[in-house]
Amino acid sequence: QVPLKESGGGSVRPGGSLRLSCEAFQYESSCMGWFRQAPGKAREGVATIFRDGTPFYADSVKGRATISQDKGKNTIYLEIHDLQPEDTALYLCATGPSYGGSRRCGEAILSAAFYYWGRGTQVSVSE
Repeated sequence: QVPLKESGGGSVRPGGSLRLSCEAFQYESSCMGWFRQAPGKAREGVATIFRDGTPFYADSVKGRATISQDKGKNTIYLEIHDLQPEDTALYLCATGPSYGGSRRCGEAILSAAFYYWGRGTQVSVSE
C-alpha cells in the first residue's frame, strides 16, 4: 500500500478558501488526483494533474480551483476558492498507473482509475 497523506482540510464559511496537500511517500506516478465524497453521495472527481503539469478539472470546481504539484516533494495541492456548502465533503487524494499521455489522466476524473487512495481530509463549509 502506497502511503498518501492528505492535509489542509478544515471548517470555513461560504466564500472562503482552502489549500489541500497530498504527499505520496516513495511512489511516483504520472497522474495524481483529488476526489471528494459527501455523506450519502457517490464519490466524485475534482481535479487531476499529469506529470507535465497539465491540469484537469471537474465542472463543479472549474474556475475556482487550482491543482498544482511539487515534484521534488512528490506532493500535489488543491486550492479551492469561493467554497460553498455543497463543497462539504471528505477530500481524498489518489495516485496510480503511469499513463503515457495526459488524456488518460484527464479521463481519470470520471473513471477514478487509480491504484492507491488516501484516507482523506474533511472540508466543511457552513455559516
